[in-house]
Amino acid sequence: MICVYTDKKRSRLFVALLLLAYCFLYSPSISLAKMVSVSGKIINMRKGPGIRYKVIWKLGRGYPLIRLHQKGKWLKVKDFEGDVGWVYGPLTNKRPHLIVKVKRVNIRSGPGRRYSLISQANYGVVFRTLKRRGGRLGWVKVRHKSGLTGWIKRKFLWGW
Repeated sequence: MICVYTDKKRSRLFVALLLLAYCFLYSPSISLAKMVSVSGKIINMRKGPGIRYKVIWKLGRGYPLIRLHQKGKWLKVKDFEGDVGWVYGPLTNKRPHLIVKVKRVNIRSGPGRRYSLISQANYGVVFRTLKRRGGRLGWVKVRHKSGLTGWIKRKFLWGW
């Protein structure tokens, strides 16, 4: 009797895990929640999916966004401040970018505090992601559109 109960319990657990895995892998809302960045020089973030909707923000090249939903060629996105709007999908790409989410960050010559300080960046400055070291708590090698290249502590940045 105990073996049968354990087998039933195991098969219920197995089915529940399979269902959870299926939902995680194939759910449209989860699979669409990916990062994109602005590929155009300046694009409009609108209130809805089309040019007839009001422009709420103008976003510059490289600006990172989370893709929440897609309607035709329009993407519903969220930025690092939590603002949600719509952008025209063909004006975005999957090139990784990061944005400074704190008042000011140090840019260093290498991935650590022992490396020399080469510059600083203010809130809202966008960087192209070049290399990552140490995961979410580590460092990221970045390049600014001006050509400045250096390393920033990952926790001070938003994007990928």
